[in-house]
Amino acid sequence: MVDSKRDSQGDGAAGLYHQAIVEAAHRGCGVGRLETPDASVSIDNPLCGDRVSMDVQVGDGRLRGVAHRVRGCLLCEAAAAVIAANAVGETLTELRSVAEALGEALAEGFDGRHLPWQDLAMFAPVAGYRSRHRCVTLAFEALTCAMAQAIDEPRGAS
Repeated sequence: MVDSKRDSQGDGAAGLYHQAIVEAAHRGCGVGRLETPDASVSIDNPLCGDRVSMDVQVGDGRLRGVAHRVRGCLLCEAAAAVIAANAVGETLTELRSVAEALGEALAEGFDGRHLPWQDLAMFAPVAGYRSRHRCVTLAFEALTCAMAQAIDEPRGAS
Protein backbone atom coordinates (compact mmCIF):
# COMPACT_ATOMS: atom_id res chain seq x y z
CA MET A 1 0.00 0.00 0.00
CA VAL A 2 1.40 3.39 -1.02
CA ASP A 3 0.82 6.43 1.17
CA SER A 4 -0.53 9.14 -1.16
CA LYS A 5 1.10 11.84 1.00
CA ARG A 6 4.57 10.39 0.49
CA ASP A 7 5.25 12.28 -2.71
CA SER A 8 3.92 12.95 -6.14
CA GLN A 9 7.16 12.28 -8.01
CA GLY A 10 7.95 8.74 -6.99
CA ASP A 11 8.19 6.46 -4.03
CA GLY A 12 10.84 6.81 -1.37
CA ALA A 13 14.09 8.73 -1.59
CA ALA A 14 13.99 9.02 -5.39
CA GLY A 15 10.90 11.24 -5.15
CA LEU A 16 12.09 13.06 -2.07
CA TYR A 17 15.36 14.09 -3.72
CA HIS A 18 13.87 15.08 -7.05
CA GLN A 19 15.72 17.06 -9.72
CA ALA A 20 14.87 20.57 -8.47
CA ILE A 21 16.19 19.81 -4.97
CA VAL A 22 19.34 18.17 -6.32
CA GLU A 23 19.97 21.10 -8.67
CA ALA A 24 19.40 23.72 -5.96
CA ALA A 25 21.76 21.92 -3.60
CA HIS A 26 24.45 21.48 -6.24
CA ARG A 27 24.13 25.06 -7.54
CA GLY A 28 25.39 26.13 -4.14
CA CYS A 29 23.97 29.63 -4.20
CA GLY A 30 25.37 31.49 -1.19
CA VAL A 31 27.84 28.81 -0.09
CA GLY A 32 30.72 30.15 1.96
CA ARG A 33 31.31 32.91 4.46
CA LEU A 34 30.74 36.63 4.44
CA GLU A 35 33.90 38.65 4.92
CA THR A 36 32.32 40.95 7.52
CA PRO A 37 29.08 39.46 8.84
CA ASP A 38 26.95 41.36 11.34
CA ALA A 39 26.04 38.00 12.87
CA SER A 40 26.84 34.30 12.46
CA VAL A 41 24.74 31.47 13.85
CA SER A 42 25.16 27.70 13.71
CA ILE A 43 22.30 25.34 14.46
CA ASP A 44 22.39 21.55 14.67
CA ASN A 45 19.74 18.91 14.21
CA PRO A 46 20.82 16.23 16.68
CA LEU A 47 18.44 13.67 15.18
CA CYS A 48 20.23 13.46 11.84
CA GLY A 49 23.49 15.35 12.34
CA ASP A 50 22.72 18.23 9.98
CA ARG A 51 24.43 21.52 10.84
CA VAL A 52 23.73 24.90 9.22
CA SER A 53 25.89 27.96 9.78
CA MET A 54 24.48 31.24 8.48
CA ASP A 55 26.29 34.57 8.14
CA VAL A 56 24.22 37.71 7.62
CA GLN A 57 24.76 41.38 6.90
CA VAL A 58 21.92 43.72 7.78
CA GLY A 59 21.27 47.35 6.91
CA ASP A 60 18.23 49.50 7.62
CA GLY A 61 16.47 46.48 9.12
CA ARG A 62 16.80 44.43 5.92
CA LEU A 63 19.00 41.50 5.01
CA ARG A 64 21.79 42.85 2.78
CA GLY A 65 23.96 39.75 2.48
CA VAL A 66 23.82 36.07 3.39
CA ALA A 67 26.17 33.12 3.15
CA HIS A 68 25.92 29.61 4.54
CA ARG A 69 27.83 26.47 5.29
CA VAL A 70 25.87 23.24 5.48
CA ARG A 71 27.00 19.89 6.75
CA GLY A 72 23.99 17.80 5.97
CA CYS A 73 21.68 16.26 3.44
CA LEU A 74 20.58 17.61 0.07
CA LEU A 75 17.35 18.94 1.62
CA CYS A 76 19.31 21.10 4.03
CA GLU A 77 21.67 22.27 1.30
CA ALA A 78 18.78 23.08 -1.05
CA ALA A 79 16.93 25.05 1.66
CA ALA A 80 20.04 27.14 2.37
CA ALA A 81 20.49 27.79 -1.36
CA VAL A 82 16.84 28.87 -1.68
CA ILE A 83 17.40 31.32 1.17
CA ALA A 84 20.51 32.76 -0.50
CA ALA A 85 18.60 33.18 -3.77
CA ASN A 86 15.51 34.83 -2.26
CA ALA A 87 16.10 36.38 1.16
CA VAL A 88 18.21 39.48 0.43
CA GLY A 89 16.10 42.61 0.91
CA GLU A 90 13.68 41.01 3.38
CA THR A 91 13.06 42.14 6.96
CA LEU A 92 13.18 39.80 9.95
CA THR A 93 9.37 39.87 10.12
CA GLU A 94 9.14 38.93 6.44
CA LEU A 95 11.68 36.12 6.86
CA ARG A 96 9.80 34.74 9.84
CA SER A 97 6.64 34.83 7.75
CA VAL A 98 8.37 32.84 4.99
CA ALA A 99 9.62 30.29 7.52
CA GLU A 100 6.15 30.00 9.05
CA ALA A 101 4.48 29.52 5.64
CA LEU A 102 6.99 26.80 4.78
CA GLY A 103 6.47 25.05 8.12
CA GLU A 104 2.70 25.11 7.65
CA ALA A 105 2.99 23.78 4.10
CA LEU A 106 5.22 20.94 5.28
CA ALA A 107 2.82 20.07 8.10
CA GLU A 108 -0.48 20.52 6.27
CA GLY A 109 0.40 20.05 2.60
CA PHE A 110 1.33 22.34 -0.26
CA ASP A 111 -1.86 21.97 -2.33
CA GLY A 112 -3.39 25.34 -3.17
CA ARG A 113 -1.17 27.13 -0.68
CA HIS A 114 0.33 30.50 -1.54
CA LEU A 115 4.05 30.48 -0.79
CA PRO A 116 5.98 33.74 -0.45
CA TRP A 117 8.86 32.40 -2.59
CA GLN A 118 8.13 30.28 -5.65
CA ASP A 119 11.24 28.14 -5.02
CA LEU A 120 9.69 26.76 -1.82
CA ALA A 121 7.34 24.60 -3.90
CA MET A 122 10.25 22.24 -4.61
CA PHE A 123 9.90 20.98 -1.03
CA ALA A 124 6.34 19.67 -1.55
CA PRO A 125 7.44 16.00 -1.61
CA VAL A 126 8.99 16.45 1.85
CA ALA A 127 5.54 17.04 3.39
CA GLY A 128 4.95 13.28 3.39
CA TYR A 129 8.10 12.64 5.44
CA ARG A 130 7.58 14.29 8.80
CA SER A 131 11.00 13.16 10.03
CA ARG A 132 12.60 15.20 7.22
CA HIS A 133 10.76 18.51 7.82
CA ARG A 134 13.51 19.84 10.07
CA CYS A 135 16.07 19.15 7.32
CA VAL A 136 14.30 21.86 5.33
CA THR A 137 13.48 24.26 8.17
CA LEU A 138 16.88 24.18 9.89
CA ALA A 139 18.39 26.74 7.49
CA PHE A 140 15.42 29.07 8.07
CA GLU A 141 15.88 28.75 11.82
CA ALA A 142 19.56 29.66 11.47
CA LEU A 143 18.70 32.60 9.21
CA THR A 144 16.08 34.11 11.51
CA CYS A 145 18.30 33.62 14.57
CA ALA A 146 21.24 35.31 12.82
CA MET A 147 19.05 38.15 11.60
CA ALA A 148 17.62 38.70 15.11
CA GLN A 149 21.15 38.70 16.54
CA ALA A 150 22.31 41.18 13.90
CA ILE A 151 19.56 43.67 14.71
CA ASP A 152 20.06 42.98 18.42
CA GLU A 153 16.52 41.81 19.01
CA PRO A 154 15.98 40.85 22.65
CA ARG A 155 15.84 37.08 23.24
CA GLY A 156 12.33 35.68 23.21
CA ALA A 157 10.92 38.50 21.08
CA SER A 158 9.08 37.57 17.91
